[in-house]
Order: sequence, then C-alpha cells, then structure tokens
Amino acid sequence: MTLRPGRCYSRLQRPYTRISIHVPRKSYVVGVPANKITQFEMGAKKKNFSKVFHLAPVRSVQIRDNALEASRQGANKYLEKTLTMENYFLKVLVYPYQVLRENSLATGAGADRFQEGMRKSFGKPIGTAARIMKNQPIMELRVNEGSEKIAKRALDVASKKVPGECRIVELR
Repeated sequence: MTLRPGRCYSRLQRPYTRISIHVPRKSYVVGVPANKITQFEMGAKKKNFSKVFHLAPVRSVQIRDNALEASRQGANKYLEKTLTMENYFLKVLVYPYQVLRENSLATGAGADRFQEGMRKSFGKPIGTAARIMKNQPIMELRVNEGSEKIAKRALDVASKKVPGECRIVELR
C-alpha cells in the first residue's frame, strides 16, 4: 500500500480521540506502527563545538516520521561526505507522537456488499507524525569554526525533505 499525500494530514487540528473514564484500555490507540526514525543523534556526541545551528519551520506544521527520517539521512549523508564523523554532531529534536489514521475504502467488484462507508469510520492507524509549532527547532547541528558553510548546506538539504518552508538559525 502506498503512502497518501502529505496534504491529507497537514492540518494541525486535533483529531477525535476516545477518552473512556469507565474502561481506560479503550482510550489507547491499538496497532500504532513503529517509529521510522532509526537514530536521533549522529556524529561526535561528547565533543564540544563552537557553532550551533537549528532548522526551524516558518509556520506551524505536521511532519510525518518518514519525512523526518529522510531529512535526517540527507543531512547526515552530506555531512559524512564533506566532514568526518568526529567533526559534527546532528540531533533530531522532535519525536512523532501524533497517530495518523485512515478509513480505507474498498474498491473493485462487490465492494458495495461489505463496505461500511462512513459508518464506524474511526480509521486504522497508518503512521505517526510530529506536530511542530512556528520557530520550534526540528534539528540541531553543531560544528567547529570554519565549517559554517557546510553546516548550512546540510540543513538546507534536510529542509527540502520536510513539508513547509524552513529557515536555518545560527545560535552561536
């Protein structure tokens, strides 16, 4: 099954989530898929660096876990090619908590005989996403003095993989 387009899940309105007082186990979403982000920290973790950069969205946005993983891989691959592993530290700062659901509809011959339509249309979990507010950092990149251009290029590569417009903020 292919992924639905990002526009299907771009709204930041909180979806209906059942909260049961009498039977608490009914409040949990059953069958949430595993997180696709394999690593949150890359590079030299314990080393001190002089420059810190953040990747932050211009507007509030919802980013799926596969887009976060693609942006992490793109930035990390560029940094590994240009710098060595000991000369940078990259960290993904957000975690995809929001469960995305889909009410899949049957197609083909005889679908009308067993299709429920919008009756009981709660939907099955198909993935997770991170809700990111305006100017909340998505990634943090630390490098030494003289590698600022490479760091900005790596975060630019990462920004192309996430929805919405992002900006690169230099902290020090």
